[in-house]
Amino acid sequence: MPPHAYWKGHIRLSLVTFPVRLYPAVTASEKIRLHKYDKDTGQRIHYQNVNEDGDVVDPDDIVRGYEYEKGAYIPIEDKEIDKLRLESKHTVDLVQFVDLSSIDPIYFDNPYYVSPDNQLAKEAYITIRDALKKSKKVAIGQVILANRERIVALKACGKGLILETLRYNYEVRKAEEYFEEIKPNEEPNDDQLDLALELIKRKAGKFDPSKFKDLNQEGLKEIIDAKVKKRPSRVKGEKAPSGKVINIMDALRKSVEQSKGGKISPKQSEKNSAKKSSAKKKSAAKKKSVA
Repeated sequence: MPPHAYWKGHIRLSLVTFPVRLYPAVTASEKIRLHKYDKDTGQRIHYQNVNEDGDVVDPDDIVRGYEYEKGAYIPIEDKEIDKLRLESKHTVDLVQFVDLSSIDPIYFDNPYYVSPDNQLAKEAYITIRDALKKSKKVAIGQVILANRERIVALKACGKGLILETLRYNYEVRKAEEYFEEIKPNEEPNDDQLDLALELIKRKAGKFDPSKFKDLNQEGLKEIIDAKVKKRPSRVKGEKAPSGKVINIMDALRKSVEQSKGGKISPKQSEKNSAKKSSAKKKSAAKKKSVA
């Protein structure tokens, strides 16, 4: 049995509506969490709502508002926010269908598994699922989750559907200002690019998340286990990367040699470069002839 549903509501596409349940697709329950406590008494540390004078404030006296200048607020009541929300709080309205590739991954936020709420909903559920699969599209809609209006993307996922919340445009910083020092016409050295492509080719494969370990969590488990059993921990440290400047060509060649598939000789690298150079010359001669 799946855990308690995070959200219950409906998915609506035009005149088709069916009930669904959402379940968080990711979990942090297995993650080790450290708590603050009083070392003398062993009691957990709890936090209270205090004002700037350090006085504890009763929950009934706490309101929300916008600070338009230092120390001056405009109070905003919950009922005022409710008026701004979508007409229906429990319906995902699908309003558009797009290619998955058209959504920049930076906009994806939290994933949820979507399941039909009852047997009667299955027919509409699998119809939408298969329609999304065959059209290779993602459905876009809006819904209120955790008292916040969200953009969502609904897509096929194996036998079912997965819904992912999306960030709004104003929440994503524009990349241009971070890459402004990189000129659009800058190109890498041909030999370096060939070696980089060869390295990618040799290390290519299917993504398997089980092959990646959270070393920080494993180390923390080792420390805790050691302390519980009152024995020395065996936490393996990781060497810090060298700060010295390296030759990118040598580093790429060594990386290729260390990867599976054997060595790549300087002659092979020169041969690849010569081929590229010859192709460029032929292209230039052809353009000149046409002109």
